[in-house]
Amino acid sequence: MEIVKIPKMDKVEYDRLIEEGYVSRIAFQGEKYPYIAPFLYVFDGRFLYFLSTKYGKKLELFKKSPYVSVEVEKYSCDMSCYMFVTFQGYLEEVQDSIEKKMVREWFVNLITSRHLSKNVLAALGHSPQDPPEAIALEERSIVWKLVGVKDLIALKNM
Repeated sequence: MEIVKIPKMDKVEYDRLIEEGYVSRIAFQGEKYPYIAPFLYVFDGRFLYFLSTKYGKKLELFKKSPYVSVEVEKYSCDMSCYMFVTFQGYLEEVQDSIEKKMVREWFVNLITSRHLSKNVLAALGHSPQDPPEAIALEERSIVWKLVGVKDLIALKNM
């Protein structure tokens, strides 16, 4: 019996997957086991950007090692169709104030254009009672950018 391999996606396909999505999983290097956490992201066509609260296990692990695996996926309810892309690279804290402001505005646009629940604001360091625009006005979170991608795997079953 022959093993069936999942087909690979080309760059246009996985870029579309990334552009259409907004939830990822990031695996950080833990002491013994990886630590995986969900993150909202925005994509500028070149980089994935994330907002991180200024507390928690992910921040401790990031400070020890910025090297991560990031995964974005999409699948049908019955799993008859699925696709995913994983990246191995490292997170870099964005320091440039103009770039940070721009990324924060992208997150505001993501939340408003996708009609996401205001409850998501708590994952970004804000109260669900805050308007989404507060993300761009205050620096309650850290802006990370995925850089140095050394490996990319993009597979589909469509």
